[in-house]
Amino acid sequence: MIMGHKSMSMAIAISTLLVTAGCAEIQESNAIATERELAAAGFQMKFAKTPEQVAEVGSLTQRKLTRTAGPDGQNLFVWADAADCKCIYVGTEAAYDRYQQLSINQQIAIDNEMASMNWAAWGAWGPLW
Repeated sequence: MIMGHKSMSMAIAISTLLVTAGCAEIQESNAIATERELAAAGFQMKFAKTPEQVAEVGSLTQRKLTRTAGPDGQNLFVWADAADCKCIYVGTEAAYDRYQQLSINQQIAIDNEMASMNWAAWGAWGPLW
């Protein structure tokens, strides 16, 4: 009976580890896609090169666009990634507007692709297996 309980605990621990790893992989994939869109929209990527810069990148809100005031008072948008590239992406309002449009276009493309799928071809399996 004790061996069965240990086996069950081990199975739960392994399952939890696999789910956590899967979630981390999805978050990483989403971050990479966002960073590509930011670069395409004109955001400038800046690597943290010194320990102080690495610490500063780590202190910023991670993987979320935040608005901040630039040195001349203009609005800037910052995306920090201390986990992967140890870098920040910085963009102006114009770059942010382009990023928003790219995101909308990407979602429209995904929606159009899903709408064009022939779900009837899946038969009894259906689209969700």
